[in-house]
Amino acid sequence: MMKRLRYFFVWLLLGLAVVSASGQRRNKAYEDYIHKYRKIAVDEMKRYHVPASITLAQGLLESGAGRSQLARKSNNHFGIKCGRYWDGRTVRADDDAPDECFRAYRHPKDSYRDHSKFLRGGSRYASLFKLKITDYKGWARGLKKAGYATDPRYASRLINLIELYDLHQYDREGGLEWMEEFPNPHQPYLANDLLYVIAREGDTFKSIGREFDIRKKNVRKYNELPKGYEFQGGEIVYLEEKHKRAVDGFISYTVRPGDSMYSIAQKFGVKLANLYRLNGMDEDDGVPGVGEIVWLQ
Repeated sequence: MMKRLRYFFVWLLLGLAVVSASGQRRNKAYEDYIHKYRKIAVDEMKRYHVPASITLAQGLLESGAGRSQLARKSNNHFGIKCGRYWDGRTVRADDDAPDECFRAYRHPKDSYRDHSKFLRGGSRYASLFKLKITDYKGWARGLKKAGYATDPRYASRLINLIELYDLHQYDREGGLEWMEEFPNPHQPYLANDLLYVIAREGDTFKSIGREFDIRKKNVRKYNELPKGYEFQGGEIVYLEEKHKRAVDGFISYTVRPGDSMYSIAQKFGVKLANLYRLNGMDEDDGVPGVGEIVWLQ
């Protein structure tokens, strides 16, 4: 069970870390669009095996988050042109050439369905369906290579949207339900070969446990905190049991102002009792003075 959870946490970490590194700010209109159409995108993924992340990113990009004239007046969220075999409603708009023919729909949901069928039924997109449903980068690059759009940065723009808005979360099993329950998830980090998050004010053992599918008593146990502890925000909260000694590369630590044995234990992912033992100290002893050495191994 823990191995499966650890795999998920690392996968989540890798996805969210990109957003943190990019420093980009999210757009409220884009977030509203995602919230409005994410269920449709996931349903289409289950039916036609087009990643929900790709569908949502294309919808955002092609329709300007639903604000383009083509989307507002004709419910066309993906910029799909008429083509030889389209016998439905149409509308004219300027694109690569003046007065081109675009498909028109009665409802945005019809546009999403036609987008799925357009990709699934097109021979030039057939290779995409050999990719894993979670390979959004492969899909984005494949769409550009197959000629879905003429923009030379089309693939990178899709990937940036997916990573900025965590759209890849919707591609995994149960992703929609998880994102609905935790719309602003904690970002997991990996240090000292341990997964952890940074607590926010108002967090509880229960809320963190629910988010990461860990029993609340284990959240408290892993972090060696008393039952009534209230998170103030900024604390390191481990999602798995700490080590008996620091990982290789961390042999000792020089005490700084404000340190405690507990804060040092959390910093290096070492159980507090073991940290005392490594330094020949009792748990009633205070922290060594500033500038003194605390052994980690």
